[in-house]
Amino acid sequence: MSNPEHPEHDPELEEFRASIDNIDAALVHLLAERFKVTRRVGTYKAAAGLPPADLEREAAQVDRLRYLADEAGLDPVISEKFLRFVIDEVIRHHLQAADEVQPAE
Repeated sequence: MSNPEHPEHDPELEEFRASIDNIDAALVHLLAERFKVTRRVGTYKAAAGLPPADLEREAAQVDRLRYLADEAGLDPVISEKFLRFVIDEVIRHHLQAADEVQPAE
């Protein structure tokens, strides 16, 4: 007997899930590339004695991603929540870099 909550074989559902899996993999790889760059930014900021956070840049990025989300048919709140998470992680990495690198004098 087949369980409707867990179909034994549903090709259409499997196709959807395969697409989601591919998109998730792409997101992970894109995030890895983004964090490689932001780590370099953190090292640069620490060496230059710059603060880890840039509130003006963050606000501009939130506005930009909200606009892009709207254009793409995505709820802008989702893009803002995602970006907030990314920014928080970037700042955490920048703070770590500041602890590891002495500012240039």
